[in-house]
Amino acid sequence: MSTLPGRPPSPDGPAGTTGQQSVGDLVKQASEQIAELTRQELRLARAEMTEKGKRAGLGGGLFGAAGVVGFLALAALGATAIIALSLVWPPWCAALVVALLLGALAGLLAVLGKKEFGRAAPPVPEEAMDNVKADVAQIKEGTRR
Repeated sequence: MSTLPGRPPSPDGPAGTTGQQSVGDLVKQASEQIAELTRQELRLARAEMTEKGKRAGLGGGLFGAAGVVGFLALAALGATAIIALSLVWPPWCAALVVALLLGALAGLLAVLGKKEFGRAAPPVPEEAMDNVKADVAQIKEGTRR
């Protein structure tokens, strides 16, 4: 850029140039912009996955607490069922029936849980992926001109 004492630099570049950049400068500029865009998309993906990880951790902790409380409630319910059935059957038979029912319920829940895990989509940074797809489409469109 041309400068004269007491004047700001000329936006047209050095004296005598027309302000057009060479192909090499344009390629360098495009390369730098693509690199910066890639870094920004990676930062976005990292931030998105960190947030999802925090939420998943909190959700897992809450599910764990719910499981403990549910287990205690089920134990109390099982004891109640055993006591109620022992009025009609011998206590050992009542306890066996309740244990078999709870075992069958646990097996059913395990099968359903395994099925749901298989259906779960892999955790991906959706917003960052959408942005990258849009960027690629924009670059492809720009190169067609």
